Amino acid sequence: MQNLYLRLAPALGAIIELLFMTAAGWLILRSRQRVCPQAVPSLFQSLQLAFDRLARRRRLAAFAVGAGVVIARVALIPLLGVPEPGFHDEFSYLLAADTFAHGRITNPTHPMWIHLETFHVIHQPTYMSLFPPAHGLVLAMGRLMGHPWIGQLLVTGAMCAALCWMLQAWMPPQWALLGGVLAGLRLGLLSYWMNTYWSASVVALGGALVLGAWPRIRKHPSVGQSAILALGFVILANSRPFEGFIFAMPVALTMMVWLFGSQRPPARQALARVLLPMAIVLLMGGLATGWYYYRVTGSAFRMTYETSAAQYGTAPYFVWQTPRALPRYHHPVMRDYYRWFLDEFNRNRTVRGYLQRAAEKLGTWWQFYLGPLMTVPLLAISRVARERKMILPILICAVMAAGLALETRTLAHYFAPATGALYILLTQGLRYLRWWRRPEGIGPAIVRALPVIACGMILLRVIAAATHTPIEPRWPRGNLERAAIVRQLDQVPGTHLVFVCYGSHHDIHQEWVWNEADIDNAKVVWARDMGENANDELVRYFGARHAWRINGDDSPAKLEPYSAGPMNN
Repeated sequence: MQNLYLRLAPALGAIIELLFMTAAGWLILRSRQRVCPQAVPSLFQSLQLAFDRLARRRRLAAFAVGAGVVIARVALIPLLGVPEPGFHDEFSYLLAADTFAHGRITNPTHPMWIHLETFHVIHQPTYMSLFPPAHGLVLAMGRLMGHPWIGQLLVTGAMCAALCWMLQAWMPPQWALLGGVLAGLRLGLLSYWMNTYWSASVVALGGALVLGAWPRIRKHPSVGQSAILALGFVILANSRPFEGFIFAMPVALTMMVWLFGSQRPPARQALARVLLPMAIVLLMGGLATGWYYYRVTGSAFRMTYETSAAQYGTAPYFVWQTPRALPRYHHPVMRDYYRWFLDEFNRNRTVRGYLQRAAEKLGTWWQFYLGPLMTVPLLAISRVARERKMILPILICAVMAAGLALETRTLAHYFAPATGALYILLTQGLRYLRWWRRPEGIGPAIVRALPVIACGMILLRVIAAATHTPIEPRWPRGNLERAAIVRQLDQVPGTHLVFVCYGSHHDIHQEWVWNEADIDNAKVVWARDMGENANDELVRYFGARHAWRINGDDSPAKLEPYSAGPMNN
């Protein structure tokens, strides 16, 4: 029985969701047989009337979706807590947030930077995260408000509100509100977009702004909507540049067809209300982005990605590129990490490896964005595809899938720019399902059941998390041991220097060496154990700091006062 559970564990959440759907389907069919098809429970009628009244107040509806997600997650803090960072990317984003929160664009290279080297961070020509700045700005906003995660919380709420606002431009308000609610339940509350520091929500926000502004511009060209559309592009360029560019191509093509087609607006109107406002916002965004990279890398046209790849990378981002020679690494753990990336790249270049990786990608995307529940609207995709106005979201999803197929490594949030396009298709699919009449009245019942099941899954997952009952893959709750050590050292007077070493079977994805933006003034500095002579050099540099040593692979990890020689395990 235990072996069966272990085999099912990665998909257990989806299996439970499917069981809920099966039970709901059985109840729907039974109710259709026993009662008049037009009979609807009074509770559903009351909820429907309240829902419709809210949906008609469009701004309030969008705000309610975003605020509901934020309030619900805050209410769950006693059960779920506040996330801790754990993955390389999260710590890198937090370095950018710390830098921005202190009013700096980047940081000077530390004199002892070789001891402090870590992943997704450059130390030459400046000390900064390798990622574009949008994620760091979001977390910096939260840091200024008391904690970086507040930024992640608020931007995820804003993303859900923007998705509802976007849908209002594509369909009737009741359906837009329903789509926004489902997005909040699926993506906003318990997903890793909310509960880590990946900041993927800001990417989806950018895409939603573009797709929400475009139909409004086409119907009534305005300076405000054109500026919003351009702002969406700026956000994408500063969060996921490649995927944002792929997303932008079908949108730009559609706009060109409109501007120069048979139904084009008057030239003066198009120039004053569309092209000029967009050009101003894009120019300002481009100048700000160029200035940022100039300060960080020394060139307005050289991204931090490129600087990091030149210094550390071996495996290219795209399948047709050629691997670089292994550079000289200062630390074995960094050599092993980038060798792992190279092995993954080489596996991806074989037909078998590429197909296996493609299947993994599709499975991951399906489980995150759809699952059994949100696959139901796709039953009507053939009807949706016949609508002319659905060409753009279909094209965006298709182009995004093709673009991601060219990358050697992807995660679910790489598709985030197209989140809005996907929810346009899903919500439109629900509209068609609503009119299913065989068996009599089943369509409306299915549409009502979806948000009920989604809420039921949220409740079940919260209860499972609170009772430590594993019904889904473990949430990425971060490096809790490192966080505990930080809290321990915060209670000890003075400042500290911690040397980190690892065992022979170290997991390269679990890292302890991360530092704040202002290293010399940090309460705790984390450094790599480089041996007695090199360590003593760092001890002398920091002078009065209390020196410690820790093995990141010990369980539980524990601090020991630093002394020259091998660590006692």
